[in-house]
Amino acid sequence: MAEPLSPQGLPGDVVPLAASGYFHAYTLVGVITAAGVLFVAFAFAAGRLLRPVVPTREKFLTYECGVDPVGEGWAHTQVRYYVYAFLYVIFAVDSIFLFPWATVFAAPGYGATTLVEMFVFLGFLAIGLLYAWKKGVLEWT
Repeated sequence: MAEPLSPQGLPGDVVPLAASGYFHAYTLVGVITAAGVLFVAFAFAAGRLLRPVVPTREKFLTYECGVDPVGEGWAHTQVRYYVYAFLYVIFAVDSIFLFPWATVFAAPGYGATTLVEMFVFLGFLAIGLLYAWKKGVLEWT
């Protein structure tokens, strides 16, 4: 005759350890993370111990692309470069948003809603671009 089953479907007095498999997965992740941290720490420590330390006057000078430092350390940077970079980021995000929108737009039943949402989104971008153009930010000279 077969042994009676517990409510969990296990024979006899065996208690299921469902949590042990769950925590085992995290233990494995923890061990791999600890090994990675120890590897990096060992590499930094070995580099610190093996490198030559010979401080000279030249090593304490500021190095800028092979050019000897002359004059003050203060340099003016034109704001327009940052503005163009910011406008690029805005329109790059816009183009990234267009791809998932196109897939949802093609799905049945979502065409009109997604079309209105996209025109609202493009409207906000157009207002921002119009504001930048009116302020003269897009003028290079």
